[in-house]
Amino acid sequence: MTNKVTKAGSISRRRLLTTASAGAALAVSPFRINLLQAEEAPIKIGFPVPLTGPYGAEAQDQVRAGQLAVAQFNDAGGLNGRKAELVVRDDKLNPGEAATRTLELVEKEKVNFVVGSLSAAVQLAINNVTKERGVIFNSISQSDAINEAADFSKYTFHEALNPHMTSGAVGRYAFAKFGKKVAFLTADYAYGHEMVRGFLEVGKEFNVENLGDIRHPLGTTDFSTLLPRLQALKPDILCISNFGRDQQIALKQATDFGIKKSIQIIAPLLSHASRVAAGPQAFEGVVGGCSFYWGIEDKFASTKAFNDAFRKMYDGKLPTDYGALGYGGVRTVLEAVKGAGSVETDKVVAALEALKYDDYKGPQYYRKCDHQSVQSVLVIKSKSKDMRNESDVFEVLSTEEPNEKYLRTCEALGHKS
Repeated sequence: MTNKVTKAGSISRRRLLTTASAGAALAVSPFRINLLQAEEAPIKIGFPVPLTGPYGAEAQDQVRAGQLAVAQFNDAGGLNGRKAELVVRDDKLNPGEAATRTLELVEKEKVNFVVGSLSAAVQLAINNVTKERGVIFNSISQSDAINEAADFSKYTFHEALNPHMTSGAVGRYAFAKFGKKVAFLTADYAYGHEMVRGFLEVGKEFNVENLGDIRHPLGTTDFSTLLPRLQALKPDILCISNFGRDQQIALKQATDFGIKKSIQIIAPLLSHASRVAAGPQAFEGVVGGCSFYWGIEDKFASTKAFNDAFRKMYDGKLPTDYGALGYGGVRTVLEAVKGAGSVETDKVVAALEALKYDDYKGPQYYRKCDHQSVQSVLVIKSKSKDMRNESDVFEVLSTEEPNEKYLRTCEALGHKS
């Protein structure tokens, strides 16, 4: 009896040792190590923006605010302890470069999501890569085309305003106050074209007369042959539909030519970075649109919280309009990750579609058919007096509240009803 027990015990020990050895081998095997690494890998958000070139200042603002959104997510515990990471690339404001960098982010860096862009054409190049590979892309620059069925996919989201919304808000304000005869100075690429289309569309409501549209290439430094031609048309309103350094130079030269003495200048979009770079004289009296201004913190608790967090992280500086888009684009994706409890693409898509959020400027949500963020548009005017601080460069003239009636219809975009 004793011998049997001893034999059975010996067999049991051998089995135990065999099992333990197998478990130990699994524990140190490359397969097991890879599993652990995969579980602990950070949630990567690719962030292609034009760090170099005429929109570099705005892009740097986007990066800073995107990093704030990541820091807040991580400080709050991440996704069950799993932290996020922003992987930044310079797209050089070039569609080909943007496609290459995005492909690198997806295939080499293995990013889970992509947020970024600061150009209509560039974001479409990024979107082509992400939708083919089934990666969520949240665009943070203006485009009408990205909402259209031809470029849209279920992975495409648009946190930024679009030209139809921006030009519509500015046009409704300006055409009612400044007159009906309008001339255009337009950057000759998608952004400029879409803005003019939006102004002319809303202009139908006011019987606006289009006196002419003079176009210039991106990166123009001398408008001296174009501005006198526009001045000779004697418009009530000159609409300058360009951005960044182009806008700064155009406004400086328009001021030098004395155009403001008899003509109201408007722009679909006024950037905080451009206003600071060009100075008060160039932008004096110019009316335009934007998606965010730090000064609305008196109206929204979310704006105050965003401003305070940005101040704390960046030595008292205040966030800009394009910075806010970087923040919103990253934060909504990470909120959806938390809501889904996963980084699985389809689950995060569903969470984004269901998201109702107020992260930095009041209530927003993504429209189901095209994933456009439905949000407010601010109409602003540059100022140089009664400034509360060095960032207080605009006066908010009016706010067009979030409403789908200000968007192109889903049917007009080619989506099935």
